[in-house]
Amino acid sequence: MIVAGVEMDIAWEDPATNLARADAAAAAAKAAGATLVVLPEMFATGFSMAAQRIAPWGGEIRMGLAEIARRWNVWMLGGYAEPGPGRPRNAASVIDPRGDEVLRYHKIHPFTFGGEDAHYDGGEALPTADVDGVRVTPLICYDLRFPEPFRAAADRTDLFVVIASWPAARRAHWSTLLAARAIENQAYVLGVNRVGEGGGLAYGGGSVLHDPWGGVGAAADDAVDGADASGGDVVRLLVRAVDAAVVADARARFSALADRRGGVYAGLLGRLRSGK
Repeated sequence: MIVAGVEMDIAWEDPATNLARADAAAAAAKAAGATLVVLPEMFATGFSMAAQRIAPWGGEIRMGLAEIARRWNVWMLGGYAEPGPGRPRNAASVIDPRGDEVLRYHKIHPFTFGGEDAHYDGGEALPTADVDGVRVTPLICYDLRFPEPFRAAADRTDLFVVIASWPAARRAHWSTLLAARAIENQAYVLGVNRVGEGGGLAYGGGSVLHDPWGGVGAAADDAVDGADASGGDVVRLLVRAVDAAVVADARARFSALADRRGGVYAGLLGRLRSGK
């Protein structure tokens, strides 16, 4: 399966412009042979805390993703805000080439340091989708700092995809944590981050694909340029192959996951919680 990570600038709270950019990126990714096209966190609006204003656009953005998927006959994965049962939620969808949504994920960990927890509710589930034989589990930005959900989904995941609006000031953390999640879970990890400026923050990209050994399979420096609807270069595409057999081989050759001691960990957590 060929995956394309779209490292793009985002027009602030402007879904129409950003969907046009995503469409052009998908066209370029398709031309490069991509099967799955991945867009950053809240790709259509930027990481806005105006949750009540932008969340109602969630349905429109999903429809836009579905149209792009059908037009270019590709799988799409992109993030957006949407209304929730309480407050809005930071979401991501996986859309198949027919335009059908096969997975919707809600960011488990709102970013309290940036005030996200004051505007968005966290999710409580971690779904996985089969994309042409590769088991794909999406997470969103701040989730990367928490190894627990990755570990919980490791046995059913070949490729973790982390979509993000990760500020340039903490890019070293981004790079280190992506590599760590690949090594400790013996899985591919694709991090797709935005570039440009939005909401008073600068975003430095650093999109990368790590293989199950932690090696860099592809990085933004290897990317090819894409173009927006008017012909201007506004995105870079990271395009590489992902193979479930490589994950299975890594886990068979080096049995770290098989050596986990879940019962011991549960006991340790229980004693910590009880103060013993």
